[in-house]
Amino acid sequence: MKITDIEAFPVWGGARNFLFVVVDTDEGLSGVGEAGLTGRELAVIGALEHFKPLLIGQNPLQTEHIWQLLFRGGFFPAERILSAAISAIDIALWDIKGKALGVPVYDLLGGKVRDKVVIYPHNRDTATTSQLVESCLRAKEVGWKFVRWGLPQAGDILEPRRAVRLAVEQVQAVRAALGDEMEIILDVHTRLDLPDAVTLCRELEPLRPFFVEDPLRSENPDSFKTLRLRTAVPLAAGEQFSSKWEFRQLIEEEWIDYARIDLCIVGGFTEARKIAGWCETHYIKLATHNPLGPVSTAACLHLNLATPNFGVQEWGVDAALPPAPVLADLFSPPFAWADGYLLPPTGPGLGIAFDREAARQRPFQMRELPHLRREDGSLTNW
Repeated sequence: MKITDIEAFPVWGGARNFLFVVVDTDEGLSGVGEAGLTGRELAVIGALEHFKPLLIGQNPLQTEHIWQLLFRGGFFPAERILSAAISAIDIALWDIKGKALGVPVYDLLGGKVRDKVVIYPHNRDTATTSQLVESCLRAKEVGWKFVRWGLPQAGDILEPRRAVRLAVEQVQAVRAALGDEMEIILDVHTRLDLPDAVTLCRELEPLRPFFVEDPLRSENPDSFKTLRLRTAVPLAAGEQFSSKWEFRQLIEEEWIDYARIDLCIVGGFTEARKIAGWCETHYIKLATHNPLGPVSTAACLHLNLATPNFGVQEWGVDAALPPAPVLADLFSPPFAWADGYLLPPTGPGLGIAFDREAARQRPFQMRELPHLRREDGSLTNW
């Protein structure tokens, strides 16, 4: 079997773009992947154009060889843009491999170690604390086991100390309303520096969050060493990392409790399964980052079904509603969901079908991600 073509599908989803990649072969099998790096899709498409001549004629079943070729073959190590492109290709190749052998990808990863995968949604109605509490109560009624929201902001203004005070008030109110059984996740989204992150995490300790997500910017992982020593709250990080090497210190020094692996940035299944095994030796669980489209959701699901040290999977759907299919005109069948869990796909490969013609009817639209600033006008992380 040989690869015959690589095609990128930048798709407008109504509020944002998605980037899907199809790999075709000379035996009629094709696979679909998805790239992360939201807001920079055109850059990833450029990387895919560079990779295309290297891939034509390759055996798609040689996933490790192809990963090494793409990551190391350009002399400069692949990071972010290149690794997002590698991720999409790698996921598509595993999809092809599963279809060629007639088995789901999770069987290729060692088989299921669990029957279902617990997920957390996004609480979107967070303008006031009372609205957030109502959203969380609706999530409980729907059947979710988790609630999750981000560090509060005022329009496009984020003042860290004010945001920390309000975040603590929000978690206190939600915990009081939901009781002890529902799990709470607060996503800081890399918006804080060390002093404010320490204050936030220490004040949240009595409220028992499942974890605090990305409490610090990711450029300098050494800062997690200091934060880890100053708080007992569980910490999760890694959604911006693009390889095992970026995870290395956080794992080996045990500065995090949950690894936020993004399969669409970190290098696909080939790299993610290595990181997962490494995490297992340090009792670190996976909390896979998945704010993307159906391919990302399927890929995370397969990995988590086959990974012993799994914690929770993100799914960027509205917590106040039962999950509705995302891009239902492009992908089928919809994911099976029950009581806060995703259920295993049954088809070969990823278990989903991609409609290329429908995708072409949703052309890319230029859109920049939101920007935040402080009251003095200086830029801060979104």
